[in-house]
Amino acid sequence: MAVELKAPLLRMVWPDEVAEIDLAPLQGLWSVEQYLALTNQTNRLIEYTDGLIEILPMPTDKHQAISLFLLLSLLAFVRPRGGTVAYAPLRLAVRPGKFREPDLLLLLEADDPRRQNEYWLGADLVAEIVSPDRPKRDTEEKPLDYAEATIPEYWIVNPLTETVTVLVFRDDAYVEHGLFRRGQQAVSKLLEGFSVAVDSLLDAR
Repeated sequence: MAVELKAPLLRMVWPDEVAEIDLAPLQGLWSVEQYLALTNQTNRLIEYTDGLIEILPMPTDKHQAISLFLLLSLLAFVRPRGGTVAYAPLRLAVRPGKFREPDLLLLLEADDPRRQNEYWLGADLVAEIVSPDRPKRDTEEKPLDYAEATIPEYWIVNPLTETVTVLVFRDDAYVEHGLFRRGQQAVSKLLEGFSVAVDSLLDAR
């Protein structure tokens, strides 16, 4: 059986039959176990909050190019220092009953016990590339989510405004470490010595 997600319908495909299930009436009723089982059967990004699921847009080529560039840059920096970086789709437990799928997740120690096989229980840094369908998801909502998970640093790469915002967790909320534009280097606070050229990141192919 194959599973294809297309909000607000769940399309179940058997060899000789196609059936569609309207997801709307199920909103608020999904259990964590059902969410995990559902996401185990698709490579679509799906996030979960207290019984509600949200199907995220399919990444574009540009999105993936930026994500790959940042992934390789972070990996080259943290791997020699004992850290690791993972990329979507990989679930992150923000708290019990709440899961997000950041574009990138980083741990300073590769053997950190929060690094679980089915999903991570936390991260030291996460990054999102802003999606044009609903930019506020990454710029306004996700900072609240990742602050709830007390993740020390959050990178927002925004191709729409051609900026990279680095937020750091302080006193139960994020504060801006830097807003970096073309011609500048985006600099991490958590990873001392790490920076990436904004032009190179935005122009990645």
